Amino acid sequence: MAVPFLDLKAQLSDYRADALAAMTRVMDEQAFILGVGVRRFEEALAAYAGVEHVIGVSSGTDALLVALMALGVGPGDEVIVPPFTFFATAGVVARLGATPVFADIDEGTFNLTGAGAAQAITDKTKAIIPVHLFGQMADMSGLPAGAPPVIEDAAQSLGATRSGAMTGHHGAMACVSFFPSKNLGAFGDGGAVLTRDAALADRLSMLRIHGARPKYHHSVVGGNFRLDALQAAILEVKLPHLDRWTAARQANARLYDELLDARGLVSRGLITLPVTAPDNTHVYNQYVIRAQDRDGLQAALKAQGIGSMIYYPKSLHEQACFEALGHGPGDFPVSEAACASVLALPIYGELTSGQIAEVVDAIAAFYKV
Repeated sequence: MAVPFLDLKAQLSDYRADALAAMTRVMDEQAFILGVGVRRFEEALAAYAGVEHVIGVSSGTDALLVALMALGVGPGDEVIVPPFTFFATAGVVARLGATPVFADIDEGTFNLTGAGAAQAITDKTKAIIPVHLFGQMADMSGLPAGAPPVIEDAAQSLGATRSGAMTGHHGAMACVSFFPSKNLGAFGDGGAVLTRDAALADRLSMLRIHGARPKYHHSVVGGNFRLDALQAAILEVKLPHLDRWTAARQANARLYDELLDARGLVSRGLITLPVTAPDNTHVYNQYVIRAQDRDGLQAALKAQGIGSMIYYPKSLHEQACFEALGHGPGDFPVSEAACASVLALPIYGELTSGQIAEVVDAIAAFYKV
């Protein structure tokens, strides 16, 4: 059977009627930008994450951008980021005229560590952006006292916990994405910044509307980073389903672990299963294995109608737009090794056990085990 990498239609029946009603309400109210609908979702998400403030914005990328702006990041500043992540993490730093400083990742979780970030801190470091990659949180416990502020890139990890605390409790701010493929996805772009700091929340709220307060009076230069009311309405409908959808992803991950191990793929060193760090819960925005002959395996899966994805094929320090930073192959070997070996398998919550078995059978057949 064909197994798509992601099937957004599969969960639509869970919330279709409520989503249509919410969309109709927004249409009838004719209040499309910010307003009471956005505030209602912000309050619901704040309650879910256990933080005091949520500021809805236009995308996960803009969440990172406005968070850096709130800290005053600009030319001459450095921001520490991992080289193994989506481009936006470093791209927003460069957009502000600051310098992204790369620190290599942990081999097991693919995440930046506090100890690794600590080695990259200089007197120019204005912020640190650990990425909670693929659905679990980075361990920042190795940062020294007085380290620069942490901005959690939680685009893929909403609902995950570390030491029992969710996103928003492990840094000055946390940035989430509501891109449709995320565990909590909108019907387009959207994002939010979570914080427990009232002063930061106030500044973020002003920056997202061009730095205006009151309207047409600008004390700072901000941007147009507003979350649409229509997207907020959809997200408010979907949020109560998130824990159940997460539990289904976690169950699918456990089944993958069991079946892949039972076929001898792990013991033979042909694949490496995802690693969940101690004190973490993993929400599996992606289920990412390491694979011998990764490209060959992906081609074999595609030939059988099985979707997969490579997150990410090239480390950020090797991207052409960052050539001026002076990095080259071998500078961040753990990241580069990940780029050469990782493969994400279908993991969405509505995936059936039969489909998972089909994927595992195809992997085993490729390796002839």
